[in-house]
Formats: sequence, structure tokens, C-alpha cells
Amino acid sequence: MANIKIAPVLKKCRKQNDLSVHEVSKKLKERSLNVAEKTIYGWESGQAQPNADTFMILCDIYHINDVLKEFGYTDRASFTITKSEQELIKKYREHPELHEAIHKLLDLD
Repeated sequence: MANIKIAPVLKKCRKQNDLSVHEVSKKLKERSLNVAEKTIYGWESGQAQPNADTFMILCDIYHINDVLKEFGYTDRASFTITKSEQELIKKYREHPELHEAIHKLLDLD
């Protein structure tokens, strides 16, 4: 994870959620991650970066739903969904009782 945008975005998102570094440290501890406030300041200044697991937990704490977009990865042209695929997804979500059978049929598990 060597994206130079990580540090300022982490800081911006923390502030947007009205969280202090101390509060973020407490929230991480609630998730069994003992992270010192000094470490969080290091992430926000670019001196270090969180590991992938911690990064994803921070994104959850900061309510970041579109990680790629938030951190500057905007090239999404390689992944598009057709109208037909959108309809399939909609129908799939409407029938959770069929998920196991669909996963077996498509060899997803």
C-alpha cells in the first residue's frame, strides 16, 4: 500500500466523522487492535501506513464505502455491469433462500 494519498485521506475522513485520534485508538481497541495514538498520527502524516487489515477497519470506522474512489483510484472502466446483469443481481438479492443453490450451481463455494 504505497499510495501517497492515504495519509491525508485518513486524516480528512477522521475529521469528517468528528473523531479525535484518541477516539480512533479506542475504537480500534474495541476491535482487538491495540494501536497507539502516536501510530495513528504517523499514518496521518505519511510516516507509516496501516497494514491492510487495519486499513479496512479504519475505512469501516470512517464509513468509507467506496475505498478505491476515496483514495484516488478512479479507473473503473474495466468493470461494467450490463442491464441484464443488474437485473440478475436484483433478483438474486430478492431470493436469499436460493443463494446456496445458486452458489453450488455456479461453483462459487
